[in-house]
Amino acid sequence: MAVHQHSHRGSGFHLSFRGNRTGTTASLAVSAVSDTRAAAAYALASLRLLTGFVFLWAFLDKTFGFGYATPSGKGWIDGGSPTKGFLSSVAAGPLESTFHSWAGDPWADWLFMLGLLGIGLALTAGVALRPTAVAGTAMMALMWTAEWPPARHLSDGSLSMSSNPFADYHLVYAVILIALAVTAAGDTLGLGRLWARLPVVRTHGWLR
Repeated sequence: MAVHQHSHRGSGFHLSFRGNRTGTTASLAVSAVSDTRAAAAYALASLRLLTGFVFLWAFLDKTFGFGYATPSGKGWIDGGSPTKGFLSSVAAGPLESTFHSWAGDPWADWLFMLGLLGIGLALTAGVALRPTAVAGTAMMALMWTAEWPPARHLSDGSLSMSSNPFADYHLVYAVILIALAVTAAGDTLGLGRLWARLPVVRTHGWLR
């Protein structure tokens, strides 16, 4: 009888220990997954904010001529054209003449600048990331075509100095925009959750 009781107690203690260890391991695993997801969310949010600043700064510099890419006194508000310099300098690719004809046109200036502003604001706020990804990818595709990395030589015969025949920063930005949209990167450090609750966004998921 004494042996039976001792055996029963030992068994009970052993089972209790295993249960605690299993529960602790599961808790640690859940905590690790949670921490990883949180870190990923903050990393994507940081990427979103930095990318948004890239677009916003391009808009501001081209508008006011801060003396970086756009010389002082030659900003959009001073009568300068945000597209003339870039598009008129296109020297390779199948759309070279087309881009030359667009250079400096008011519609091209307005479309380009509104695109920079809209993409920059949407990324910074963390809203409308899906339409932003579509618009941004289209813009990056046009700019990629304008620079035409596959060309080894420009139309005048000089070396293009292209560093890669396909992958350049325009494609990288396009992939970033798509990644931010599909991962709902606006939910962290942004207004993505509030935006998603709007009736029009709930009805039209593509606005998310």
